[in-house]
Amino acid sequence: MPVGRAAASVASTRRIGTAAVLAGLVLASPVPRWPAVRVPARGSPGSAASWTVPQAWHSPHRPAHLADCQPHSVQRKPDVPADDLAMARTLAAASDNLSKLEPNRRREHAVSGEAKVPGPPVAMSTSSVYPERTPDGFEIAARLGYDGVEVMVYTDPVSQDADVLRRLQDYHQLPIVSVHAPNLLLTQRVWGRDPWEKLRRATELAERVGARVVVLHPPFRWQREYVRGFEKGLAAMAEETDVIFAVENMYPLRAGGSEVVPYAPHWDPTALDVPHVTLDLSHTAASGSDALVMASELGGRLAHVHLADGTGTPAGPVPDEHLVPGRGGQPCAGLLGQLVSTGYRGAVVIEVKTSRAPTREDRMADLAGSLAFARQHLAVAAGQASPG
Repeated sequence: MPVGRAAASVASTRRIGTAAVLAGLVLASPVPRWPAVRVPARGSPGSAASWTVPQAWHSPHRPAHLADCQPHSVQRKPDVPADDLAMARTLAAASDNLSKLEPNRRREHAVSGEAKVPGPPVAMSTSSVYPERTPDGFEIAARLGYDGVEVMVYTDPVSQDADVLRRLQDYHQLPIVSVHAPNLLLTQRVWGRDPWEKLRRATELAERVGARVVVLHPPFRWQREYVRGFEKGLAAMAEETDVIFAVENMYPLRAGGSEVVPYAPHWDPTALDVPHVTLDLSHTAASGSDALVMASELGGRLAHVHLADGTGTPAGPVPDEHLVPGRGGQPCAGLLGQLVSTGYRGAVVIEVKTSRAPTREDRMADLAGSLAFARQHLAVAAGQASPG
């Protein structure tokens, strides 16, 4: 975002060697110029202040020494005339503005090299870049040439902010195809504890960013009132919006040789009276379900797909792996072919786990490979490419 000259005069930055976590922090003793240690290029939020290390990690959107660290914050000088903005004077009107390019060229520099093929759009869940954040998800999806993104709503404030998400959409020229409501165990406190309020806010977010689908999980067993009214309540909400509520297939947990089912009325949405379903192939691996049979049984109720892989036999009580497609035992290629043959009209969303990737380059390689897998098999099913 261009910044006017007048805004540059405010005390919003610190000279290298003096920045601290918050403006006004007094250092007890002089700081050495540069320490004789090697510091990784990227650390983690909440790590030590960067007053000893040049180029240490900060928020990618604002300096970490400011008390207000909201990404993509509002322009400091909204009343500054456009003529006073350096970029407005030095760039031509159409320069650096991807929104003015025709859709087929807007990501012509995507590094994956995978051409768009007829059939379902292939989007990427922002959860696929965790522990990187929502803006990083948009950046990576755009660089690799994805057709859109699914926003996982979690503790990252950007994932909850429609205004910021719309700016990310415009900047990267990527549509948000779906919003994943914060009803995971790890997001129980996001937007409060009332599950209906979470859905209401997810719906409002989807409407504001133009997303077609809200992905949600079946209720947890301990949410008794939510369980009792889930199917009828969801139907009532669906009458008030054009957004589709697609309930995701889940799985039982295994502990000490026994099986524990944390979801009710059921972890399998084919057994629920809901009009739309999200089919997740990592979850079919975890539950031991046949993904192709489940897709066939759902028929027109299948509104959304999470493409990932799984072996069904991971270590630990949680069997959900979210592997790159082709690295597990799920019929990922077969399902893509089935989607094309049945005229599926939803999106295919890559939702893989890259948190253990050693480097960002490894993470991007996994996500590029996932996109290539999906595009290749969709093209084969459409008769526009040969297997291989």
